[in-house]
Amino acid sequence: MKLTILGGGGFRVPLVYGALLHDAGAGRVEEVVLHDTAADRLDVMTAVLREQAGEARRAHGITPPTVRATTDLRDAVTDTDFVFSAIRVGGAEGRTCDERVALDLGLLGQETTGPGGIAYGLRTIPVVMEIAHTVAEVAPRAYVINFTNPAGMITQAMQTVLGDRVVGICDSPIGLGRRAAAALGLDPARTAFDYAGLNHLGWLRALRYEGRDVLPELLADPARLARTEEGRLFGHDWLEAIGAIPNEYVYYYDFTREAITSIRGSAQTRGEFLLDQQSAYYEAALADTDGAWRRWQEVRAEREETYMAEARAEGEERDMTDVGAEGYEQVALSLMHAISRGDRSVMILNVRNGTALPGLPADAVVEVPCAVDANGPRPLMTDPLTGRMLGLTAQVKHAEELTIEAALTGSRRRAVQAFASHPLVESVSLARLLLEGYCERIPGVAAALR
Repeated sequence: MKLTILGGGGFRVPLVYGALLHDAGAGRVEEVVLHDTAADRLDVMTAVLREQAGEARRAHGITPPTVRATTDLRDAVTDTDFVFSAIRVGGAEGRTCDERVALDLGLLGQETTGPGGIAYGLRTIPVVMEIAHTVAEVAPRAYVINFTNPAGMITQAMQTVLGDRVVGICDSPIGLGRRAAAALGLDPARTAFDYAGLNHLGWLRALRYEGRDVLPELLADPARLARTEEGRLFGHDWLEAIGAIPNEYVYYYDFTREAITSIRGSAQTRGEFLLDQQSAYYEAALADTDGAWRRWQEVRAEREETYMAEARAEGEERDMTDVGAEGYEQVALSLMHAISRGDRSVMILNVRNGTALPGLPADAVVEVPCAVDANGPRPLMTDPLTGRMLGLTAQVKHAEELTIEAALTGSRRRAVQAFASHPLVESVSLARLLLEGYCERIPGVAAALR
């Protein structure tokens, strides 16, 4: 099979390639095409993957998939079987602006949640729509597995062209379920997760093992709950009160004031840290590609250890079992296997809602358990969200849909509505200031709107 990786010069590409290297099953990927608009970064990643493949060949006798790189989108996706989309429109520089424009107005500055996610979506949607039309023309049978953030919003926009052949993925829900199962000493592979919501806004509401829901046992046990990242993040009292365990990104909604204070009190935002770190890495790797793979591993470890540091107490380190856990690359590979090999699987994915999650539009992309086989994913019916969970989900989805409309039509009015509709934006006046700030600092946002 042929796999195309969009954003092929991105820092996380070796994670995907590493998963492919250890896939020895039938119908494995034999050709990988890296596509990026930055030729220099493609050069770096090509060198990294070459070293990575050589190491795997020497250590395990593996025959690696071939790799080639191109800046030509049509060439990259023609007759491909799967497209992994992991692009960052505006680069790390744009991410720092996503954060800082909001922070300067006293609002949450985060790349996917809140105002930053809307700005990110406004400049990204026009680009992914071009990708969707190109895939429809030259690879109409391909599935697009979307990693590009904001994942739910981008998946929904691309589905207007490619329908259900666009599937959004995230490793946060499956990671949450596995941590909850492990805290109870259960095998995650034998445990079913009742999870529902949107990307970066969802809740684990039940944990079923041998036909019974064991989540109440975990919620009633502070010591075991504290073994999970979410237990330490949200606290036992709050989780027991709501009767569920939220996705880690829900912290930004439940503890907004604390998150803003922590981010503003840091020397750098997350985006600024990554901009400095990755700029230094690519600069060094371009100057000397020998050892680029080893340096990549070192930089990746530092990157993962500092993930969501603003949500942890001062001096508290991230649970290192999380750093080594299966990430989004394994979710993508499992999805690809289920589709290409016809092996039925149940996965938490971002898909068109239909009737799976009552209270949300049928064409809304939601994050729910899905049955996946050769016909693609099908959302499974879930219990309705209620109360604040439903209210937050409906409000954020409305803001996402206004963002999509604004990006597709170029409407500044709809963009202001999108900001104003989001629960983390406190007034229409702030919404207008946000749009002005993002248009001024991010050319891609200004270009998307008329």
